[in-house]
Amino acid sequence: MTQTRHTETSQTERIIAVFGGSGVPEGTPVYEDTRRLGRLLAQAGYAVMNGGYYGTMAAVSQGAHQAGGRVIGVTVPLFNLQPNPWLDEERRMDAYLPRLIHLTTVPDGYVAVQGGIGTLTEVSVVWSLLQTGSIPRRPFILLGEHWTRILDVYRRETTMKESDLALAQVVATPEEAVDILRRQLR
Repeated sequence: MTQTRHTETSQTERIIAVFGGSGVPEGTPVYEDTRRLGRLLAQAGYAVMNGGYYGTMAAVSQGAHQAGGRVIGVTVPLFNLQPNPWLDEERRMDAYLPRLIHLTTVPDGYVAVQGGIGTLTEVSVVWSLLQTGSIPRRPFILLGEHWTRILDVYRRETTMKESDLALAQVVATPEEAVDILRRQLR
C-alpha cells in the first residue's frame, strides 16, 4: 500500500529518477553536482523522483525544489527516517521491494550519481529491466567519471556484452545528463 502526500502526477509529466547515496555530505563535489542536476532537471521541465531521504537524495530534491520543480520521494518505514524537507509528494511504500519496483519502473528516465549498495541495486535493476525488455527503452545515465572505472571492471570481470553495457551512458556533468534526457525524451 502506498501513502501519498500532496499532488498526484499528471498524465503528461515526465519523471526522472535520480539514484545516489544517502551518506554523501553537503558541500562535497558529488553533493553540489547533484544539487545542480536537480536544478537543471526542474528548469528543463522534469519532475524529480528519488528515495526521499538525505545525501544525494536531499541534494537533487533541494536543487529541483529551489528551481520551482516538483519533487517526489519514494520512502519506506524500514529506514525509520524523516523524508527530506524538499519533497512535494511522498509516496510511502510498505516495504523495500515495492519501493524498488516503483523507483525503477515508473520514471521516464534515470540518472545515477555516486552511492553505495542501494544505488548499485537500483542501477542493476534498471539495467536488467532494460536489457530484458521488461520496460520500454528509456534514458539511463551514469553521472560521474567513477562510472567509467566501474564499467571497465564489469567488462573485465563479468560476462556482460558490449550491447548490454551500451544501455547505460556515462557523462561527466549534470549539463550533459540533462542534454541527453532532452534529446531522448522528445
